[in-house]
Amino acid sequence: MSIDVPGTEGYGKHADVLANDWRKISFEDCHRQVLHLIPKAPSRILDVGAGIGRDAAALALMGHAVVAVEPVDELRAAATNFYPASSVVWLDDSLPDLCLLAERTNTFDVVMATAVWMHLDLSLRHGPFPAGRRMFDVSAEDTIRLAEAHRLQLLLNVRSGSVQQANRDKGIVWTRLAFMK
Repeated sequence: MSIDVPGTEGYGKHADVLANDWRKISFEDCHRQVLHLIPKAPSRILDVGAGIGRDAAALALMGHAVVAVEPVDELRAAATNFYPASSVVWLDDSLPDLCLLAERTNTFDVVMATAVWMHLDLSLRHGPFPAGRRMFDVSAEDTIRLAEAHRLQLLLNVRSGSVQQANRDKGIVWTRLAFMK
């Protein structure tokens, strides 16, 4: 599907390099600022833009029922290769519509979209964009207003440096937002 999905440009072509880089980052290191928000009890979790499946697999190991959405064929293939025993349900779907997901009757307790928002016409990532990949800027305040307009309550708004040293060297920082319905 990735060939037809705006915002996924470059990910299929560079999937091997990206997968190698992303595997160096643990779930815990990536999500340190939001770990306290992940339910302890088994929950239904949606991982949108699941990439190589690191987060989805970690959540499944915690006992959660995870549906992972990833539009890039090469990244989904890497995920099922890296985590073959995982109970994660994979969908070849994409934002903004999530058409395949919408056909299912799933509801979720938690929705994660890690390093995804910037591929729509907005971004919470600050710093230079990699060549060949499409990303956009938007403020955290715009996203918070959008969420509040949809009756979501802000739980967390934290700006932090990237986990990856190469990104820190470029001055890239991330804004992590968490909302509750």
